Amino acid sequence: MHFNLSEEQAMLQASTARFIDQQYSFEVREKDVRLPEGFNRDTWATFAELGWLSVPISEAGGGFGGNAADTMVLMEELGKGLVASPYIPTVMLFGSLVDIGAPEALKHSLLEPLIAGQLQGAFAYQERQSRYNLADIKTAATREGEGYVLNGEKALVMNGAAADRLVVAARTSGEQFDTAGISLFVIDANATGVHKTAYRLMDGQLAANIRFENLSVTSDQLLGDEGDGYSLIEKVVNSTVLALCAEALGIMNKLTDITQEYTKARKQFGAPISSFQVLQHRMVDMFMACEQSRSLLYRTVCSVGTSDADRSLHALKYMIGRNGRMVGNEAIQLHGGMGITDELEVGHYVKRLMVINTLFGDADHHQQKLAQISLPT
Repeated sequence: MHFNLSEEQAMLQASTARFIDQQYSFEVREKDVRLPEGFNRDTWATFAELGWLSVPISEAGGGFGGNAADTMVLMEELGKGLVASPYIPTVMLFGSLVDIGAPEALKHSLLEPLIAGQLQGAFAYQERQSRYNLADIKTAATREGEGYVLNGEKALVMNGAAADRLVVAARTSGEQFDTAGISLFVIDANATGVHKTAYRLMDGQLAANIRFENLSVTSDQLLGDEGDGYSLIEKVVNSTVLALCAEALGIMNKLTDITQEYTKARKQFGAPISSFQVLQHRMVDMFMACEQSRSLLYRTVCSVGTSDADRSLHALKYMIGRNGRMVGNEAIQLHGGMGITDELEVGHYVKRLMVINTLFGDADHHQQKLAQISLPT
């Protein structure tokens, strides 16, 4: 199969790679991730100037109207640079939910500043007991007059600390695990009744637990139809998982390149360790893991919108989790003890891979989902 980039995709890839090469070194990344919000607002403004924030947003929403391949190209390059940014929570999750679910007036009032880099967003969906079940929601939105009263708590809200607006998944009807009865609301992240507890993940970026206490919301803040939020969540999460897998592939390729360069420079017994056959075999395994993952990523991108989309996505997330773990472990071992130190970039790439593996289901979870799809009915 030949997967050729369009002219626009090649330009997007080149501009992202050039930005990372010229302006986003590992040292810059380490400074950015230590900032109070976990990213640099000036860098985010540059993303807006380059048009990256508009890539997955529809033309009707004021964006580029990019498809899965466009997002893949961008996220793979961001992965290579280990860019610390809220692109996934703000653009892929919050922005996409608003794009497909909000009324026109609300959509433009939120997406215009988002694309301009002036608004931060997050998606509060996961709860302490949820594990990887997107429908496991206890947070309740109870009818009161013409609006709702929101009560409950969300865990591990990516970019929750810096977000200006939140999309919150709450139950308006049904039981805890029902896919029906879930509604989505856009709320002010700093409103009275919203309580945040921020913390850092192992990759250095910030998340937050957010508690809602008697928060009043109006019907105008509803995305889509009441009780029909799960279909929107599933669509946007699938797109986000694909973007995360592209980012992980960029990280895996970068780890492979870094390790190859190190083995050429590191000498043992008077010769570069890259000349040792057993280490050559291990580096070939790393390369093959990247190529296998790339092939399945391309297949999954091509399957979007087809009957094979779910099967391909589960297989991809499983393979990225498995191969990412292998590539990360090999990179650390071939660098020796210093591979896990904070001073070396290798360990930071590996930690980001570990976080990606846990988002929206780890490798074991997606392997089980794939097996369920593959079983004869």
